[in-house]
Amino acid sequence: MEKGFSTNIKIGVLGGGQLGRMLQQKALDFGLDLAFIDPDSNAPCKEISSRFFKGDFKDFETVYSFGKTRDILTIEIEHVNVEALKKLENEGVKVFPQPNIIKTIQDKGLQKVFYKKNNIPTSDFYLIEGKEEILAFEDEFPFMQKMRKGGYDGQGVTPIRSKEDLAKAFEVPSVLEKMVDFEKELSVIVSRNENGEVKSFPCVECEFNPEANLVEFLFSPATISNEIEEKAQKIARSVIEKLEMVGILAVELFLTKDGEVLVNEIAPRPHNSGHQTIEGNYESQYGQLLRCLLNLPLGNTAIKRPSVMVNLLGEKGYMGKAIYDGIEKALAHPGVNLHLYGKTQTKPFRKMGHATIVNDSLNEAKTIAKKVQEDLKIIA
Repeated sequence: MEKGFSTNIKIGVLGGGQLGRMLQQKALDFGLDLAFIDPDSNAPCKEISSRFFKGDFKDFETVYSFGKTRDILTIEIEHVNVEALKKLENEGVKVFPQPNIIKTIQDKGLQKVFYKKNNIPTSDFYLIEGKEEILAFEDEFPFMQKMRKGGYDGQGVTPIRSKEDLAKAFEVPSVLEKMVDFEKELSVIVSRNENGEVKSFPCVECEFNPEANLVEFLFSPATISNEIEEKAQKIARSVIEKLEMVGILAVELFLTKDGEVLVNEIAPRPHNSGHQTIEGNYESQYGQLLRCLLNLPLGNTAIKRPSVMVNLLGEKGYMGKAIYDGIEKALAHPGVNLHLYGKTQTKPFRKMGHATIVNDSLNEAKTIAKKVQEDLKIIA
């Protein structure tokens, strides 16, 4: 990038979902209007960007045509056409995260091989081509089977605890991962700019909805010891540095019952486990990503106030035009910051928005978050 900063710089984003929407909202503070491409003509970014294009980000020609009019390209979803991004990179477009890194992260098998090769702690695993191979490891049950490609938001993952579970196993190339007896699920958002400056946000704790396998609540800061915090931070920094990645990376972690910290998965983009940074931290994950893309000094990641994020999911049994029942009651609680994603249609467990509750007391924020979840129901 040339010296000085111009708001005329053209940044394109593959994907137009809620992550892109929140990135665009922050980009406006930088005087930037980002361009987005998404196959859904009613994607959340459409209504807030003057440069929204309907198109398939998995299609080579579509991605190439979109990208060649941009100075910088980034993603808000991993499942994009990497070959087109490589061509654009070779032709001088800055692509962050770099295409070779996206390719590695698209494949959970390559992810695991990367951790092993670089001495990054992770659970033991086997790479298999289909469900028949699982029986060879019967003595080592239980496992989590993860599709190598295509899984997203809890999809493409299934537990294999016994022979009976083989009926629901995937008949695709997969990672067979030893099930971890964990105490907590943690996440660290880490960032790196072109100059090699690295900063990470304090560790957060995730609580999952067991039925949907989605994050339900997120607690910032995580209730962990300084020693565990340091371990998690060191691992996250190691991952982004060894990848030599430019951009923002979510490092999802298991804290085992014997105090080990293991990498579960990584995501090379803004992440659900960083939404609370908008209100809870001095810089948000979205501002930090823009700083990375523009090679600006990275922002202050420190926590301003404890916060709890609650995902607002579509209610079971409802499909159709979204109605936000109980919104007045939810917003009456102190410290509630509401983010609705502009999705017109709801369905069970669809992420329709989130709320972040800030409070001087993390426990009080947790109590309010539970009330918000009880009060606000997304129906049709």
